[in-house]
Amino acid sequence: MKPGDRLFDKIEDAVRHCKVGVAVLSPHYCESYFCLHELALMTETRKRVIPIFCDVKPSQLQVKDSVSPAVNELQRFSWALEETKHTVGIAYAGTELV
Repeated sequence: MKPGDRLFDKIEDAVRHCKVGVAVLSPHYCESYFCLHELALMTETRKRVIPIFCDVKPSQLQVKDSVSPAVNELQRFSWALEETKHTVGIAYAGTELV
């Protein structure tokens, strides 16, 4: 990347051209607009997503209304998160592989 490049555009371009995505899901993951946007983009473009659950169970993850004021964004994020929660991944609790 060069000075002046738009980070958001570069990330979207990289996601569109990757073959596999890795989502590291933590207790605060769903508070990040950017994390949820990238996850939704990976899911929408049918990338293989490998979830890594760090100190969080899939059932504990849910999109919060405060992440985005747009209803359609919340629906996108919720759909992507549900898809990811039902994908076999890797789970860590503290420093232990579960």
